[in-house]
Amino acid sequence: MIVDLPSSTTSAVNKKIVELREKGGVLALGRVLTLVIVTNDGAELEPAVEAANAASREHPCRVIVVARGARKAAPRLDAQIRVGGDAGASEVIVLRGYGPLADGEAAAGMVMPLLLPDAPVVAWWPGEAPAVPSQDPVGRLAQRRITDALASRNPIKAIEQRRANHVPGDTDLTWTRLTPWRALLATALDGPPHEPVLSATVAGETVSPSTDLMAGWLAARLNAKVKRSPNDGGPGLTSVRLDRPSGPVELVRPDGKVGWLRQPGQPDRQVALMRREVRDCLAEELRRLDHDEPYAEALAGWSKVSRGRTPVKAVL
Repeated sequence: MIVDLPSSTTSAVNKKIVELREKGGVLALGRVLTLVIVTNDGAELEPAVEAANAASREHPCRVIVVARGARKAAPRLDAQIRVGGDAGASEVIVLRGYGPLADGEAAAGMVMPLLLPDAPVVAWWPGEAPAVPSQDPVGRLAQRRITDALASRNPIKAIEQRRANHVPGDTDLTWTRLTPWRALLATALDGPPHEPVLSATVAGETVSPSTDLMAGWLAARLNAKVKRSPNDGGPGLTSVRLDRPSGPVELVRPDGKVGWLRQPGQPDRQVALMRREVRDCLAEELRRLDHDEPYAEALAGWSKVSRGRTPVKAVL
């Protein structure tokens, strides 16, 4: 069900939500958080809502979408409420402010009356995010702030801004996309021969922030030299090599779909390493609402990484 409320107010939106609940019983009350999505253009809105709806099946929540309208217009708030099959396991409220209501401070003011009481608030920017999310008017309302440097016009500049302005509660989906890689590498090192890593090489696209974060994480975790090398032959992160006395542990993914794990004394193992969907990354981030310490360590470890200029070719 979709209910449009043109030229409305937040009070009218709240009243309509209560009316829908009492009249049709279409809204459940077991929401665990409020997810505020800040979009910069119309193209971002529907994909972001679809991702939030998919994630809401694991984390029932109220979704508030701030969709900025034309700034050169008379002050007006157009609202829309989506419930039932159009909202997954959540209730979706779309707020589009025009004129002065399109600014950040006004957006935060519109969001506040609609936040669920006594529930955590998570802010998500699916596209371009502010340089300092924690200082953004909407970001100040949230315990967790999710960005996605890969969706920025300049992903490397965006992740550098995250590094320079990181505070507890910040995270980025370029980090979440590394979860399968980190799990496979940690599992490989947990098994015998339990040798120390002498050095590591991480290769990926020049414009891949995930590759930089992987190198930073290894530099923070290993007492070894870590080198970040370019490899523009495949999408995103393409390979990680961990050198040990008995031989290297290598995880290679040249095509963005299937990876190969190689270890001394063991047959090569094929592993699924498909590039993760945004909805899966978002669902993972909503599982934890505390400080993401490994992400902070990866950002801090960035300064310890050496940069290689020679492109690395992933070999199967």
